[in-house]
Amino acid sequence: MNRLSALDVHLTPADADRALREDARAGLTATPKELPPKYFYDARGSELFEEITALPEYYPTRTERALLEESAAAIAAASGADTVVELGSGSSAKTRLLLDAFRAHGTLRRYVPQDVSEAALRGALTALGAEYPDLELHGVVGDFTKDLGFLPKRGRRMVAFLGGTIGNLRPRERAAFLAHVRGALEPGEQLLLGTGLVIDEPTLVAAYDDAQGITAEFNRNVLHVLNRELGADFEPAAFTHRAVWAAEDEWIEMRLRAERAMRVRIAELDLEVEFAEGEEMRTEISAKFQPEGVRAMLAEAGFDLVRWWADPERRFAVSLSTAV
Repeated sequence: MNRLSALDVHLTPADADRALREDARAGLTATPKELPPKYFYDARGSELFEEITALPEYYPTRTERALLEESAAAIAAASGADTVVELGSGSSAKTRLLLDAFRAHGTLRRYVPQDVSEAALRGALTALGAEYPDLELHGVVGDFTKDLGFLPKRGRRMVAFLGGTIGNLRPRERAAFLAHVRGALEPGEQLLLGTGLVIDEPTLVAAYDDAQGITAEFNRNVLHVLNRELGADFEPAAFTHRAVWAAEDEWIEMRLRAERAMRVRIAELDLEVEFAEGEEMRTEISAKFQPEGVRAMLAEAGFDLVRWWADPERRFAVSLSTAV
């Protein structure tokens, strides 16, 4: 990291382990069973997701990137922020489009990436420090659903939450998250939000159930994580990947279907879980939105939507809102 870099750690490996245990126990004893999608992303899961983003069926990542390439200059001009905060930043790959646009606009002074992974943040800060030697960098290791009060309060901030990740939250969780973001911001500060849009069902389902089976392997990876971290004895090959469009809720559900009856032991939790043949466990939702729905949920949280950008096929949108 360069001399202008700092890193605050508010989420330790012990915190992450405790959360995994709590989430696994709650989800595996629920009816129906479910697991949070954040546990897909160990090293192998992250590699698989990178492969998914390059698949012809998986349009969200490339569509959002093209949209940012086209609109970044307009976003910078409309925002005028001197501090870009990114939630769930990972490697900060797409963010470089925004950083370059804000720097060209002449307002950018600092970048604040936030992520649950200290290793990912350290790597990103090192790379960004070399690419942007005069930019102040301040990484924050934390959970974006509850740790936003730890974000540095310097400058006039624009918080970026991209990738359509808000779609992984259920409606009540979305409302709580947006209220949390609003509570961390001062009036006049901004939120840049990426949202997948409702389109035709075949295209949506194919994006989450590719012909090569990479998404299926990605889905089953959560079982490998539980086996390794919690001493579980799942047989991942005994579960089939399913992607289902729930029209009433306007979201894709990823599920794992047990192909036979089985009993799974999770040693670290001293827990045994029964699966019936054909039983399905939900591992992810990915909600898609209508433009009016985005405006309404932002307004409810205390944001005024001021600009909206969408790709020509109306598959993905990026919106800029101001805290009121």
